[in-house]
Amino acid sequence: MSVFGLAADRLDALTAQQAKADRFYRDPVAWARDVIAWPEGEGLTAYQQDALGSLPEKRRVAVRGPHGLGKSAMSAITILWFSTTREAAAVDWKVVSTASAWRALVTYLWPEIHKWARRIRWDVLGREPFSELTELLALNLKLYHGAASAVASNRAELIEGAHADSLLYLIDEAKVVPNATWDAIEGAFSGGRPDGLPEAFALAVSTPGPPTGRFYDIHRRAPGLEDWHTRHVTLQEAIAAGRISPEWAEQRARQWGRDSALFHNRVLGEFHASDEDSAIPLSWVEAAVERWHAWNDAGRPPVDGRRILSVDVARTGSDSTILAHRYGPLIRELEAHDLEDTMQTTARVQAALGKDEGLVPVIDSIGVGGGVVDRLRELRLPVLAYTGSAKTRARSRDGEFGFTNVRTAAYWRLRELLDPAFEPELMLPPDDMLISDLTAPTWDITTGTPPRIQLEKKTDLVARLGRSPDRGDTVAMAMWAEHLASATLRSPAAGRSTGSSRAAARYGRRIG
Repeated sequence: MSVFGLAADRLDALTAQQAKADRFYRDPVAWARDVIAWPEGEGLTAYQQDALGSLPEKRRVAVRGPHGLGKSAMSAITILWFSTTREAAAVDWKVVSTASAWRALVTYLWPEIHKWARRIRWDVLGREPFSELTELLALNLKLYHGAASAVASNRAELIEGAHADSLLYLIDEAKVVPNATWDAIEGAFSGGRPDGLPEAFALAVSTPGPPTGRFYDIHRRAPGLEDWHTRHVTLQEAIAAGRISPEWAEQRARQWGRDSALFHNRVLGEFHASDEDSAIPLSWVEAAVERWHAWNDAGRPPVDGRRILSVDVARTGSDSTILAHRYGPLIRELEAHDLEDTMQTTARVQAALGKDEGLVPVIDSIGVGGGVVDRLRELRLPVLAYTGSAKTRARSRDGEFGFTNVRTAAYWRLRELLDPAFEPELMLPPDDMLISDLTAPTWDITTGTPPRIQLEKKTDLVARLGRSPDRGDTVAMAMWAEHLASATLRSPAAGRSTGSSRAAARYGRRIG
């Protein structure tokens, strides 16, 4: 065959691709239906079709809903539809994907893009599969006419610098994306046309959070943001689509409480804040979990700081003994042990002390935990005894408030360590029960001189949750170790050295 014949064949192939592109160019739902090789009986859910189908016309689409409704799949399919249709049409295109946390792009969105790319029926598109050596890379899709890439949401200048005849912005976990990023994205729409080129689109998806930020403003139809098309996927829709089971939703209601921010955000897909009533806002805890993920994704580098082992000893057969491993500002992990007696718990702490000479145990001394404290002291091992009901002279960070007891002070100390106004470093492990425990207790202020902060009574909280907040108590104890050690050093026991004074000496000087 001559060169002219080869050129003609390539031209025919290009023409065929363009014809297919014209078919799907403004119809992502048809693209998903015909181009994806779906297993028998599967396909886009009704709400996914609604969200994707509105994108070509509405241009800006924001979707909120419960955890588990298929947000990552919808985002990945959107990117693949946009990339393949613009590429086939020989249009200069670009996709910018961003998220509130880099981990969301690396761990969820881009692996999802790879997964759905493997399900593409390439014969329908009329082209070869993406090359994983030169085209579909870990966090990029590089084709002849354009590219899709991942960009950190705190790099607004990179987002603003995106230019192409056809632009798509994909904002994942959009609830806490900075306003500067939203403003950079909005700049791309200034030159967009309702029909033809240049064109710009944006799809923002997220479980909701507290009623603050641009994603919330979009959904409340704030002035100037009415040109966004919003979609709230309800729990009932997700259940009807088979994405969420009613049993899971009911279990989360029992676990987190129907009135909790966690339940409203993750199960009902509604904006809800715990800030007014809860001692610790949910968004602060979630930020600490993201910091833990960043540490974990970095290969778990060593973290400087005091090593604390806090232990909340189980009081009944249904409770668990919880151990929190603290390294400075890091709660590395939580351990849960069921049906252990006090001697087994004592042996577990003793073994941990034997492996780490710098480790300081903090143990709840109320109830059966007192037996663990007494036995460790008999063994002449260092231990700091935590008594949540005890009085304390501690004050809040600003010195304005006192506390009704140690438990209240410990939780408030934890709140202060999580406060975003003070550049928090505390990292908390991704544990839903821990998040629930920390955000569940409410608080009030009692009169007096000074006025005192009072945390919801433990008995009332247990009755409301239907369980004991063991994980939250253990973490609060771990972060209260500085105060326990300093109190012991100021009031040493008479006579021979006790377990508390040895623990305080082992702890060293006060840090907090």
